[in-house]
Amino acid sequence: METETRKYPKLTLVGAGPGDVDLITVKGVEAIGSADVILYDALVNKELLKYAPYDSLKIYVGKRKDKHTYSQDEINSLIVESAFSKGHVVRLKGGDSFVFGRGYEELSYAQSFGIETSIVPGISSSIAVPELQGIPVTNRGTSESFWVITGTTSDGKISADIALAAKSSATVVVLMGLNKLNEIIAVFKNEGKQNTAVAVIQNGSLPSENSAIGTIETIGEIVREEKIGAPAIIVIGDVVKLHPHFSQSLINSNYLTN
Repeated sequence: METETRKYPKLTLVGAGPGDVDLITVKGVEAIGSADVILYDALVNKELLKYAPYDSLKIYVGKRKDKHTYSQDEINSLIVESAFSKGHVVRLKGGDSFVFGRGYEELSYAQSFGIETSIVPGISSSIAVPELQGIPVTNRGTSESFWVITGTTSDGKISADIALAAKSSATVVVLMGLNKLNEIIAVFKNEGKQNTAVAVIQNGSLPSENSAIGTIETIGEIVREEKIGAPAIIVIGDVVKLHPHFSQSLINSNYLTN
């Protein structure tokens, strides 16, 4: 009588990139192709699941504002249970797993059970989404550094680092901060930076991409006019002036406010 071969437990964190299915790495595709179980997030392009074996178990564990399919503790437990019962678990996350993806938490939890782990880096939206809009996060003579900050902390408040970043001349990229936009605007106004350029980009890298370009003074109204929604990233700094439509956006925003 044949007995089922028990598969070796393994976890691979895979960064899926900013959304465009073609922006995942070759190594990421290979990991998906060898998965027994795939746990994927809300920001992952579901087209990537076509690379998975047809008989692999695919579980959505996405978390969006006020809509959590699984808590983080439940996801951690699911990773371990799936690894021991099924074999190779691929944890598929939007962007890069270590950029506000809680990847390290999941990795260390699996390791505490003796599960083999590996990491496949992904293209982070913090760099790729501005880049696809023609906005470099650094540019000689414009910006020497950049901050990547979460807009909303685990307790639901605006990150204190935004106030620190607003005092610098660096490019500031805020992830998961659209619902805190008014508070972010207030922080920069408090530093006298009303004329600092801002871009808010929704669904970066996807066909549904939409953006609002303006200044700290005008961006709130422009976001409302353009009906920008989540997921979106906020880019603040002089590098936004390099956007090909920045000058026209200023003209349009002046028209709206006059």
